Amino acid sequence: MTAAPETTLDAAPRGALPRIATLSERRRAVFGAAIGTTIEWYDFLLYASAAALVFNRVFFPKADPLTGAMLAFTTYALGFLARPLGAVVFGHFGDRTGRKKLLMASLMLMGGSTFAIGLLPTYAGAGMLAPILLTFMRLLQGIGVGGEWGGAMLMAAEYAEAPRRGFWCGVVQAGGAVGNLLATAILAGFAAGLSEHDFLAWGWRIPFLFSAALIVVGLWLRSAVAESPVFEAALEEAEGAHAAPIVQVLKTKGSRVALGACLKLAENISYYVVTAFAMTYLTEVLHLPRSVALNGVLAGGVAGAASMPLWAALSDRVGRRPVYIAGAVGLSLWVFAFFPLVRTGSPLVIAGATFLAVLIHSAMNGPQGAFIAELFPTRVRYSGASLCYQLPAIVGGSFAPIIAIGLLKATGSTVPISAYVATACAISFVAALLARETKGKTFSEIDAAG
Repeated sequence: MTAAPETTLDAAPRGALPRIATLSERRRAVFGAAIGTTIEWYDFLLYASAAALVFNRVFFPKADPLTGAMLAFTTYALGFLARPLGAVVFGHFGDRTGRKKLLMASLMLMGGSTFAIGLLPTYAGAGMLAPILLTFMRLLQGIGVGGEWGGAMLMAAEYAEAPRRGFWCGVVQAGGAVGNLLATAILAGFAAGLSEHDFLAWGWRIPFLFSAALIVVGLWLRSAVAESPVFEAALEEAEGAHAAPIVQVLKTKGSRVALGACLKLAENISYYVVTAFAMTYLTEVLHLPRSVALNGVLAGGVAGAASMPLWAALSDRVGRRPVYIAGAVGLSLWVFAFFPLVRTGSPLVIAGATFLAVLIHSAMNGPQGAFIAELFPTRVRYSGASLCYQLPAIVGGSFAPIIAIGLLKATGSTVPISAYVATACAISFVAALLARETKGKTFSEIDAAG
C-alpha cells in the first residue's frame, strides 16, 4: 500500500508536489475511465452495425443494396470527420481546466445524441428530413467521442504507476471493445428475436434508446473520480495552463502529432474493414443471414476485450515498439487470408477469421493508449494525444468502409481491399520504428525530455 502513492509522486513533473493518490483512487480512476469508454464506444460503434444492417433500408430505401450501404456509411463517416473537432475543443479545455469536467461533458453529448437517433423518423415517415437529422446526430456523436478518448486515457495514464502504465491504459482501451461487444450483442439479440419486418420497423431503435440508462451509470461512476494529480501538479509548477494548448502542441510537438497519427492509422482502417465493411460484404454480397455477420463481429469483440490488456501488459515488459510492430506486420499478412476464409460462408470459419483478425489488431490497439500519451508533456498531453487519435479518422475509419465498397464495386475482388489495409499497416510499421521507446518512463522523465 505504501509503494503505490510513491509511483504517482514520481510521475509528477519535477519540482511539483502532487496530491498523493491512494491505490483505491487509482483503481477508481481506471475503472471509471474504462466504464465510461465502454459506454461511449457502445454509442459510437452501435451506429456502425446499424449502418451496415439497418440504415440503408430505413433511411435510404430507394437505392440498390450496395449503394444504400455506401450512403449509410457516408453518414457514418461524418461522425469520424467530426472527431478532430471534438479533439480540438475538448483538448483545449482539458489542458486548461482539467480532465474530469470534460469527461462528464463528452459522456452527456454522446449519450444524448445516441438516444435521439432512436427517436428519429424514417424516410417513409419524413422523407429527406430523416437522413438529414440522422446526419446531424452522427456529427454530435463524433464531437463527443472526439473528446472522450483523450480524457479517459489520460486519467488512466496519469494515475497509473509507470511500470504498469501500459496495462492500465490497455484496460481502458479494452473498454472500447467491450462497448462494441455490448452494442453488437444487443443488436444481434433483437435481430434474432424479431421478424425482419419488426426489426426494421422498431426493433433497431431499442439499443439506441438503451443508451440513456448507460449514461446515467457512467456519470455516476465518473463523478466519484478526482482530478488527475499529475495534471494538478503540472499546472501548479507552471503557474497555469497554456492559453492555447492546441496551438502550443502543434507549434512545438507537431512532428509527434504526425507520428502518433501514423501509429493510429493502420489500427483505425483495419478494424472498420474487418467489422463494419465485412458485415455489408456478408449480408449484401454473399447474402448470408444478419446473424452470421453479427456473430462474426461478436467474436472479434471477445478477442479485443480479452487480449488488449494482455498485449498492453506485454508492452510494459518488452516495450511499446516491438508489440506494435508485431501487430502491424501480422495484420498486413492476415488480411489477405481473411476474405477467402469469409467467402467459405461457414459461420464458424467467419467467426474464427474475425476473432484472429481482431486478436492481431489488438497488438496495436492495446499498447496504443500509453504509447500515444507518452509522446507528450503533461501541459499539452490532452490536446496532443487527442489529435493523434482523432486525425486519422478523417482518412482512416471514416472512409475505410466506403473505400472498401468502392474497390469491390470497381474490381469485383477483395484483393485490392486487403492491399489497402496492408498499405496502412506499412505506414504504422514505419511510425513505430521511428517512435522513441517510452515503456517504464515516469511522466517527470518524459516532461524533462520535452
